[in-house]
Amino acid sequence: MYASKLLMEFAPNIHLLGTFIVAFTVVYRKKALYPIYIYVLLTGIFYGFATWWIPYLYLWTVLWGAVMLLPTKIPPKFQPLLYMTICAAHGFLYGTLYAPAQALLYGLSFKGMVAWIIAGFPFDCIHGVSNFFCGILIVPIIKTLRFAERSMGKF
Repeated sequence: MYASKLLMEFAPNIHLLGTFIVAFTVVYRKKALYPIYIYVLLTGIFYGFATWWIPYLYLWTVLWGAVMLLPTKIPPKFQPLLYMTICAAHGFLYGTLYAPAQALLYGLSFKGMVAWIIAGFPFDCIHGVSNFFCGILIVPIIKTLRFAERSMGKF
C-alpha cells in the first residue's frame, strides 16, 4: 500500500489505497487492519507525525468498516460495481471525514469546518472519481489474493 502511494505521488488524490483496503477487507476481514495500520505507521515515520497525520488513525478504518458491513456472499456480477462505488464514496467523503479532526486541532467553528469541507470538495471529487476507476482492480486483486491463499495452503 505504501509503495503504491509513493508511485502515484505525481497524481494528487489519485492512488490505490482504497482499492487495496477494499480487497484486503473482503479477503482477510478483521486482519485487513494490519496492512492498514502498517501503512498509517509508515506514513507517519516517513512524512512525520504531524497534525495532518492524526486523521489517518481513523480515515482508512471508515472504509474498512463500510466493507465489513457488506454481506460476505455477494453475487459475482454485482461485486465490481458495489466495491467500486464504496471505494468512490470514501473518496468523495474524504474531506468531510477529515474535517472534524481539523476543526478540533485548529479550533475551527462549525462554520469554519463546513467552509474547509467546501474548499476541499473539488479535490474530493477528483479523489472519488479516481477511486471509482481504480476500483476496477478490486475484484482481480481479490481473486489473486484468494488464489495465493489456496496455493500457500499446498505447501
